[in-house]
Amino acid sequence: MRTVEIHDAKRHLSRLVQEAADGDPFVITRDGKPMVKVVSVETPEPEGARRTGFMAGEITVPPDFERMGSGEIESLFDASP
Repeated sequence: MRTVEIHDAKRHLSRLVQEAADGDPFVITRDGKPMVKVVSVETPEPEGARRTGFMAGEITVPPDFERMGSGEIESLFDASP
């Protein structure tokens, strides 16, 4: 994906917005660091995109989760070579 320095983006904003609307997204940078990604509002989400929290309430974590397998892990450290 192409990048555009913020000063150039200010100068060419109309053209850049039109290009993004036509399906050519870009990233605006400041001093070489990415700041924002400009994409068309009509850009469809990619198939199989991961959604954070989509299984909220569907999975439970056992109370001893942080200690699970601790005996086996300790034995690996205690083993002599």
